[in-house]
Amino acid sequence: MTGSGKLIRDPLWETIRLDPTAVRIVDTAEFQRLRYIRQLGLAHLVYPGATHTRFDHALGVYHLTKTALRHLRERGGVPPEAWVGEELVPYAALLHDIGHYAYSHALEELEDDHIPAHHEEVSQRFFSSPSLRDALAPLGLTAPDRISELIRGQSDIPLRGLVSGSLDLDKMEYLRRDARFCGVPYGEVDVSRLLQGLQLLQDPKTGAYEVGVHEKAIAALESLLFAKYQMFRNVYWHHAVRSATALYKRIVEESVRGGLIDPEELIGPTDEELLYQIGRRVLEEESEVADRIGGRWLPALRHRKLPKRAVELTAADLAGRQVEDWAVGDSPWKRAVEDDLAAEVGLEPGEVFIDFPVKPAMFQLDVLVERRDGSIQRLDVDGAEGILDLPKVARELYTSARVLRVFTFERREISPEQVLDRITRPAGAV
Repeated sequence: MTGSGKLIRDPLWETIRLDPTAVRIVDTAEFQRLRYIRQLGLAHLVYPGATHTRFDHALGVYHLTKTALRHLRERGGVPPEAWVGEELVPYAALLHDIGHYAYSHALEELEDDHIPAHHEEVSQRFFSSPSLRDALAPLGLTAPDRISELIRGQSDIPLRGLVSGSLDLDKMEYLRRDARFCGVPYGEVDVSRLLQGLQLLQDPKTGAYEVGVHEKAIAALESLLFAKYQMFRNVYWHHAVRSATALYKRIVEESVRGGLIDPEELIGPTDEELLYQIGRRVLEEESEVADRIGGRWLPALRHRKLPKRAVELTAADLAGRQVEDWAVGDSPWKRAVEDDLAAEVGLEPGEVFIDFPVKPAMFQLDVLVERRDGSIQRLDVDGAEGILDLPKVARELYTSARVLRVFTFERREISPEQVLDRITRPAGAV
């Protein structure tokens, strides 16, 4: 304890210093809820150590943000207007995950009519709570709304890139933390070099200041790119993680579809609270769907009796084919195809899962780079001359990381042709 601030011991960053405002935020019920939201959703069913939470991740992002701001201040060389809103940035970093659903990102893959909003939009609702507004009161009456804008990527504060963008510190933190707790060597990011390479740069087109990086730190930016690829391929999109996620989504989808739970009730519960709530509701309901959720699906998830891989198609297998748009999300047409397959292999409706994960912004690149000659250039989807073609590499890594899978609740045989004929078309065909 230091004055009205606090020191927190962290296995990744060692000592995290919370200032008094951060302490007030952390002490709210809204923030304490994050202790019970697992950072990696259902990945702990594959990597037992992955029980770390949004709570410790948020503290880590706050810590990195304070460190980055200190480096930028020490470097100097920018006018006062570049620092407008600086006082809000650490707290936006601390609160960036306040709106997460149970099991983190999984429910955001459902159709819009099954969930109220994306977690960054949901965060706005938490900012209306009296306790969180009281905690932020010393920052001014408009602070909750301005912090919410930072989180949603809708702010005009020059330092917004530390919270949302290609260089946001959320990515650096979660890659390192997730790798540590999963016990894998894939998330190595040269965080120290990246932080030292951050600069406030002036956009040569608009004259506005934003967070950028010096060319000497490009190698560290590459480490971020490759670490993300390895973590998605080996952890986030591991076949058993995706299988568990598919089953969990189906449980929630059917609970909403069957009127067992209202979409608005998805906002607020922690991981175990939501599953308990659904489990209690199915006991009160007499229906085929309730019996299936309570008698088959929930026990399977809790006892790790996960759906089995029936088909797995890599980028090479899909060469020359294009997956239909409706097969990527959780559309009604996709569900109809899944249920047709289920009937063909003797399973109940809802017990075949087509999974083709999507993350279009996985390798987003839109960052100002100060070249060695002092010029400033934007590194975006078109790349930048003289720098490794990161955008092209990013696109290829993304394609390689995605795998089209079909899971069945019980082990069944499905031929790749059954899947390719139904949900893909020749590339370029309309």
